Amino acid sequence: MLKRIFSLLIRLLKFLIPLGAALLLVPRLVTAFNARARLFQVNSAPASRVAIVFGAGLRRDGSPTPVLSDRVATAAELYFAGKVEKLLMSGDNRFAYYNEPEAMRQYAIQLGVPDAAIVLDYAGRRTYDTCYRARQIFGVTEAILVTQAFHLPRALYLCDNLGVNAAGVSADQRRYFLSSQLSWNLRELFATLNALVEIHLTHPVPVLGQFEPIFPASQ
Repeated sequence: MLKRIFSLLIRLLKFLIPLGAALLLVPRLVTAFNARARLFQVNSAPASRVAIVFGAGLRRDGSPTPVLSDRVATAAELYFAGKVEKLLMSGDNRFAYYNEPEAMRQYAIQLGVPDAAIVLDYAGRRTYDTCYRARQIFGVTEAILVTQAFHLPRALYLCDNLGVNAAGVSADQRRYFLSSQLSWNLRELFATLNALVEIHLTHPVPVLGQFEPIFPASQ
């Protein structure tokens, strides 16, 4: 009896493991295929009025992590290259002691970006929220997305499906630890599956607010 149960479990696992792998890998492949022709470096990026910079965590002292610093620095390069007019810094500010957008702003100013060129989104808690709010709160219909290469396919897919016509610029400005890269890419498998579920099935509505277009209709 036990032998029969064990045999059935093995058969079930042989079915479920490939199915689970497919569920994780197919969304990643779909988003990568969708993004393949729209990934650029700073110098080759198409001009757009806005660059969206995604949050990526803060250190204990409130300063940007290396990953976030690279995103802000890349966005600053786009600004100085004349590729964009405004930088939309989107991150988490649910708690008084944790303010990603402000840390991003301070670092961009240190790099020479004028404060007038920076717009802050304090409710960009997730990539989905950032893309959704870029369109619905800030009136962005076209943008350059600034984040690391592992994240760009998902960010592009989300923005495309939430009303923002986007291109992507990689913010990989340094060599990251291999362990970090493996962790990010593993997490991205699950995050990408969740992104497709949200876009095509559940349609969650993030924190919204008053419409504050970056460029009023008169501009």
